[in-house]
Amino acid sequence: MRDPDLTQIDAARHLLIAGPTASGKSALALAVARAQGGTVVNADALQVWSCWQVLTARPSAADLAQAPHALYGHVAPGTAWSVGDWLRQVATLRGRLIVVGGTGLYLTALTRGLAQIPPTPAAIRATADARIAGGGLAAMVAELDPRTHGQIDLANPVRVQRAWEVLTATGRGIADWQDDTPPPLLAPDACHCVLITSDRDWLADRIAARFHAMLDQAPWRRCARCCPCGTRPRNGPRPSARPT
Repeated sequence: MRDPDLTQIDAARHLLIAGPTASGKSALALAVARAQGGTVVNADALQVWSCWQVLTARPSAADLAQAPHALYGHVAPGTAWSVGDWLRQVATLRGRLIVVGGTGLYLTALTRGLAQIPPTPAAIRATADARIAGGGLAAMVAELDPRTHGQIDLANPVRVQRAWEVLTATGRGIADWQDDTPPPLLAPDACHCVLITSDRDWLADRIAARFHAMLDQAPWRRCARCCPCGTRPRNGPRPSARPT
């Protein structure tokens, strides 16, 4: 990646960097931190996990040594983790933040706020998991409250399960909880926002090169050490849902 032109980036404001995989987000964040100061903050839901350095393309040790970084590889497998946990940890950081990611839910929660919904009890989560696994999506959709039913993607099992769990655990629909969403931690108009775009073929070549570089590091060996039985921990990394 060529040296970026940083003259248009306001050094006095927080910086949010978004864009597709392998587009150069982390390189830009590091260049800004070195030139203007600030802490590079991870907003990739997979890069928080300590066990997934290679497969998630976390910054290298050399990169980490060049500027302050936060919320990378600090969550152990088996630890319960959510976007709410991430947001609370971002709130403890001081100084200028250079937030870079990958996970739309994290960036949305940061800039639009996040409803303070109580955690789902384990028993309700287990029931929901079993119903989804048993083909019970349609029945769970039918049990949602009308407002939530009209607002979420009913074909997305992750979003339906989340909405069902919230209603079952609290007696309130997720749409009602979202009406009480507090102000965002970083409002968009208080930040400098950068969206990286690129030529599709150029990006495809970079993704392929990254993938082959990962294979050269034999990441399956690390995966085997983390999950020797071949399954992910119950509270381990989960696919991220789009915001509901």
